[in-house]
Amino acid sequence: MAEMAIKKKRPKNLDLPTIRLPLPGILSIIHRISGAALFLLLPFLLWLFESSLTSAETFASFREVVDHGLVKLILLGLIWFYMHHFCAGIRYLLLDVHIGADLKSAVLSSKIVFGVSIALTLIVGVQVLW
Repeated sequence: MAEMAIKKKRPKNLDLPTIRLPLPGILSIIHRISGAALFLLLPFLLWLFESSLTSAETFASFREVVDHGLVKLILLGLIWFYMHHFCAGIRYLLLDVHIGADLKSAVLSSKIVFGVSIALTLIVGVQVLW
């Protein structure tokens, strides 16, 4: 019994560049980052939307800004953040009801989330930005 009280010393690797996360772990981190970014940018995006609807002149000025290549790239990133967060959220809802909770299914569903979110980003990005 006394042996159980002694805690095992587990190795600690705090060197972040050498840590190798599995694909579901990477998906989880990106899901959290995308959710936080979308939450923090929501007031700004709503203000942009409202401002673009106030008059034809403001819409034209916003359209000029969006026609710049760097802005299109940033907007494409925001679209991917939304699509990734949406698809990963569906995956987590399925995990909550114990669908795909084993390791093999979790890796497969992570690959599916990345693939579907990139495909949806390209489809929506081409429709909206170009």
